[in-house]
Amino acid sequence: MNQGSDPTPDPARASGSDPYQQLGVALDASFDDVQAARQQRLSELGDDPMARARVEAAYDTILMNRLRERQQGRVSTAARSASQREQSKPPTPAGSSGPSLPRLPQLPMGGLPRPGLSWPSLPSLQLASGRELWFPLASTGVLLVLLFALSSPPAELILSLATLVTVLNLQRRNGRFLVSLGWSFGLLCLGLLAGGVLAASLDPSMPLGLPIALVQVQSLPVLLLLLLGALFIA
Repeated sequence: MNQGSDPTPDPARASGSDPYQQLGVALDASFDDVQAARQQRLSELGDDPMARARVEAAYDTILMNRLRERQQGRVSTAARSASQREQSKPPTPAGSSGPSLPRLPQLPMGGLPRPGLSWPSLPSLQLASGRELWFPLASTGVLLVLLFALSSPPAELILSLATLVTVLNLQRRNGRFLVSLGWSFGLLCLGLLAGGVLAASLDPSMPLGLPIALVQVQSLPVLLLLLLGALFIA
């Protein structure tokens, strides 16, 4: 007579056996424990289709019970147990709440260095020794012989070789190619300027007393300045 007031039959009871007993788990077992028990039972049963079907049905029944309890706003026994376990745990220190980030290297008190152009400083003057002494002397001596021995010497080639000798010698002394190239080019320009002034100051009609052409007079200051730079710039 009271059919309308009967509660909905529990699928676990309708199946004739307790699904928790079939899986071998407690009522307050977590979802991970239930899933692990299901896998263990299936591996124990082997290829028995009927037994495996009962295990799957028990697993589905437990999931449906948990879902129905959530939909009805009730907290399951497993959820209450999990909440109690969380509350019983000691508080985690704030410093170890998550993975610690690697410590960044500390910058010096002055901060990052300011980018800027470094102006070249004046070179130190020191007489070369060893190979740095005899190499420019011998090379410049050969170039001077070529300059004054030939009737029409190739002045451009001779000055280029003299500049190359100075670059190599300065590079060997200070180890900085760009600095060596800059000083050699500066000495070349200064020598050409001095040679031009010297040639302009001479009267073309005045005999020099020596068979020296005007191009030889202009090239002589260049060779001397390049030689001095190769010997003294350190």
